[in-house]
Amino acid sequence: MTKPLRPEQSGMPTQIWLASRSPRRLELLQTLGLQVRVFLAQNSPEAEALEAPFENEDPLLYVQRVTQLKLNAALAAMRMQQLSGLVLAADTTVALNGTILGKPQNDAEAFQMLRSLSNTTHQVHTAVAGAWLNAIGRNTASKNTVQTSHVEFATLPETFIHAYIASGEPFDKAGAYGIQGIAGQYVRHISGSHSGIMGLPLFETSELMRHIQTAA
Repeated sequence: MTKPLRPEQSGMPTQIWLASRSPRRLELLQTLGLQVRVFLAQNSPEAEALEAPFENEDPLLYVQRVTQLKLNAALAAMRMQQLSGLVLAADTTVALNGTILGKPQNDAEAFQMLRSLSNTTHQVHTAVAGAWLNAIGRNTASKNTVQTSHVEFATLPETFIHAYIASGEPFDKAGAYGIQGIAGQYVRHISGSHSGIMGLPLFETSELMRHIQTAA
């Protein structure tokens, strides 16, 4: 029987705050043995408005900008509630030929996205930003990072696309798919971070937390 490692054995804090609604990010952090407390500074409509891209915005700059906005909003709300500790925020975007593919709003958008990804290679950018908020409400350490992976899809049959959309899985995911879900059967090749494509690159995130823990 294996014995789990404690986070402090790898230089990380025992517990953190996660400023994200994503159950996938929560699960990934929990695999590291962390005690994760979710802190949401905004309701769903406010969060969606924050994620709106600028016209012709570069996908890599977009994901970093939105992640920093999420972190700033969480830190401000936590100060109001006199909370402290290491806070993480993250955002993931899918990009094809320099165009951001967000979360589809309806069946037609989901179909268009999935058909455009069929038999092509696209990029998945995940940005992570973190800060240590001390007991008197000051940031004593902060760091951000971004990880890019390349994902190649085989040809997606239209019958599959329609069935996949009917399953409901595409609608809370950038690019209208989740690699850990049903669509994973058509992923021919990835170059980068599997966990990053899911929503949180564990290597980069762990390095970020160690840096903040040391600098705090």
